[in-house]
Amino acid sequence: MPSGSKFAPGASTKSATPPMPANAAMTAASFDVLATLRRAGPPYALSPGALALSTMVTSGTMTNRIDQLAKTGLVKRIRNPDDGRGFHISLTDLGLGVIDAAIGDHVTTQHRLVSDLAPEQRNDLNAGLKDLLRTFETPD
Repeated sequence: MPSGSKFAPGASTKSATPPMPANAAMTAASFDVLATLRRAGPPYALSPGALALSTMVTSGTMTNRIDQLAKTGLVKRIRNPDDGRGFHISLTDLGLGVIDAAIGDHVTTQHRLVSDLAPEQRNDLNAGLKDLLRTFETPD
């Protein structure tokens, strides 16, 4: 690797971690839940079971994550409009703002990480990643 490389031997890879808003106390687990709710689209709500399935954690782990996010005001429990017995987890306005800022920071970091690549190299990288993604989306 050339000297001065962002990824010199022995360098920490933590610099590639997206910065999180200081007031959010964002963990990777929090980011995962908030981003999953954001991807769900308006009204940014899913059942706890759907969240657990999407984030690949147990229901107990999801309950803990929801409790922590609710304490910080980033999510709230709302009645399931289709079944008054159950509930959904929804982003609050604060939660939507925090995840949008975190995603913006993440995108900025991604751009920084590839900024030294020539346009052709970025195109090649994109094509390779698309091919890799297709291997996960193709039924067996």
